Amino acid sequence: MKVNVNESRCKECGLCIAHCPKEAIYLRSEVNSKGYRTVVVREDKCIGCGMCYLTCPDGVYQILA
Repeated sequence: MKVNVNESRCKECGLCIAHCPKEAIYLRSEVNSKGYRTVVVREDKCIGCGMCYLTCPDGVYQILA
């Protein structure tokens, strides 16, 4: 599975980071067009569990099969 991130929707809330069981998500230092630091998914650590998708209130994540 692959996870797509829509960076323009991220509001830096950190819920996805807190709920990722493999610590595969982190905040980048750059900000998006709204002034928020955006998330990055480390594909080498991601297991495609979907917790980021389920916990994100802003629809940042899309899980691809």
